Amino acid sequence: MPLKDLLDPQGKAVMGGLHNLGIHSVQDVRVGKHITLTVEADNAEAAKAVAEKASKELLANQVMESYEIAII
Repeated sequence: MPLKDLLDPQGKAVMGGLHNLGIHSVQDVRVGKHITLTVEADNAEAAKAVAEKASKELLANQVMESYEIAII
């Protein structure tokens, strides 16, 4: 997702569209990307470590994006 401090033109456009539809209860919209990884690991901690390494080293541009990992 884009860092909260950066402008999000896509989010602003979606917010405008929602308001045009009469949906005024939405306070903020952020548009980003989600990536799903299927990881083979011995346990959830090992899978999370793989996802963390992949995120830091390849998947997320930490200058402009934040990320979070969920084990499902």
